[in-house]
Amino acid sequence: MRNTRRIKRMSRNRTKVTKMNLTSLMDVFTILVFFLLVNSGSVEVMEAPKQVTLPESMVQEKPRETVVIFVSPDEVLVQGKSVMKVADILESGSSNIAPITERLAELRTSVVGPSTKWVSESQEVTILADKSVPFTVIKRIMTSCTGEGYGQVSLAVIQKASQTSAI
Repeated sequence: MRNTRRIKRMSRNRTKVTKMNLTSLMDVFTILVFFLLVNSGSVEVMEAPKQVTLPESMVQEKPRETVVIFVSPDEVLVQGKSVMKVADILESGSSNIAPITERLAELRTSVVGPSTKWVSESQEVTILADKSVPFTVIKRIMTSCTGEGYGQVSLAVIQKASQTSAI
């Protein structure tokens, strides 16, 4: 094969990439990793205890950080501390439950840090109740919460997959 002038000219103008500068590429990946680490903490998932089976529902908002009341089939826990048995709530005739209001008042006064202060000042409570618990128990717990000054009471549920209708 003969080397023509055109082949020689094209071979002179062709540049070869021998090394790749990885410094800028590593900088971009480092910034990306930091961005993902910072923004991954904004999602909050509330873990329900194993003995509590939550009902399913279509929810629109994600949960906020609030005072949490767990209602299992056997007992009631306010912020992880056992307060009362469900059977005792069913037996009592009053709509206001004294141990729950005492624990809520204790939580309001025992502020440790800024996040705890925000939770205590938010006047919100989230109830995670087992679906087998009678509604009268949940109603009495909600009445006790509103009596203590917690005006916004939310019930936690498991989010179902959204059902889209095919039209």
